[in-house]
Amino acid sequence: MSNNSVPEEGIRHAFQELGTPKTLVLGLQHMFAMFGATIVVPILVAGYFGLDSADLIQLTLFCAGFGTLFFHLCTKFKVPAFLGSSFAFLGGFASVAALDTGIYADMEATDKLSYACGGIVVAGLLYLVLAAIIQLVGVKRVMRFLPPVVTGPIIILIGLSLASSAVSSASSNWFLAIVALLIIVVANIWGKGMVKIIPILLGVVGAYVVALVMMALGFTNPDGSAIIDFSGVAAAVSSGVSGFIGLPKFRLAKFDLTAILVMAPIAVATMMEHIGDISSISATTGENYVEDPGLQRTLLGDGIATALAGLIGGPANTTYGENTGVLALSRVYDPMVIRLAAIYAVVLSLLPVAAQFIGSIPSAIIGGVSFVLYGMISAIGVRNMVENHVDLTNSRNLIIAALILVSGLGFSDGITFQVAGTSITLTALAVAALVGIITNAILPGKDYEFGSQQ
Repeated sequence: MSNNSVPEEGIRHAFQELGTPKTLVLGLQHMFAMFGATIVVPILVAGYFGLDSADLIQLTLFCAGFGTLFFHLCTKFKVPAFLGSSFAFLGGFASVAALDTGIYADMEATDKLSYACGGIVVAGLLYLVLAAIIQLVGVKRVMRFLPPVVTGPIIILIGLSLASSAVSSASSNWFLAIVALLIIVVANIWGKGMVKIIPILLGVVGAYVVALVMMALGFTNPDGSAIIDFSGVAAAVSSGVSGFIGLPKFRLAKFDLTAILVMAPIAVATMMEHIGDISSISATTGENYVEDPGLQRTLLGDGIATALAGLIGGPANTTYGENTGVLALSRVYDPMVIRLAAIYAVVLSLLPVAAQFIGSIPSAIIGGVSFVLYGMISAIGVRNMVENHVDLTNSRNLIIAALILVSGLGFSDGITFQVAGTSITLTALAVAALVGIITNAILPGKDYEFGSQQ
């Protein structure tokens, strides 16, 4: 991982360099970047259990905002990372929802969800185990297994693994997706001043205005559906005061070994993703967050945030690549901007109608934005390898990178196996990470030492 300083064009202290109004807008941009993916998780989870998604969306936004703030506290306010809801646990939620034997026979859906959340609490606590190991043996020994030849391709995969979701979202209305994409490109390349550093926000707002105009002119999506769905906003408004302000509906977790065995092992995958994301953020900003504040602290923050989210009935948290993409585009790396986004998320969780309004943003617009953000993540992985002088003419390095990339893209559905009668799935990214770690450990000829300049 590079120990280079922050590039000169990067702005470290947003309030000092940009002033309060512009910094507040930058925080809003980060909130928009995470919002689309974050609310997809509670919508899907609610579908698995046959529940109304509105309450779960509110709770998820609260968990994401509060979890991010807690993460920053654990990492000495140094790491510009946002924690949104994790997609990795969706398979576990679906498995728990399908359980119909033992105590789960004839169990209410809300209770099943509570047991699934209990598994998430345990998954979060597993992060603490790895953090403790790193604290005991030292990050240098642990990172011997994660040199740039491993983390670089993993970062590339983080972006590539999300690519299909960008295309899927954009395909609902390619015109809107292209409008959002063009606004971002024009603002970032030819924009001046503030315009240059808020391309994502401009892309979302600009494309949304175009969508409103299209609706007014009678246009629909190619499948005949409305370009913007205001049904959630209408429902919130019609519900009176509770639709405008109200606490999320917390649900205490319950614990059972079966649900724990389904949910907790997924932490193996998310911990690998966490390390890849922290490496990606480090490569983006030029700071070595694995060393300072330390990987043990980032794992601690992510793990406790995940456990707390599960404890009150929310989905697991994870570091968000979307926001890393925003960092790369805006070149504003001040963690305060991320904390503003977290505060906005908490406020939105208390304002149902506002959350529903932002949730009305067409998926095509999110897809257009994602084209840039997800591609940025992969590009950062390439840059990480270049800056650390990974020699791909070296057969050892070439083999490791090749196996990681093929594993990550080839095992698109992950690998599922049985443990004590319970199905456990390792995501493609987790499989790729394990392949990289193992091959790096057993192949002779290591040419990288963590903490040394190449």
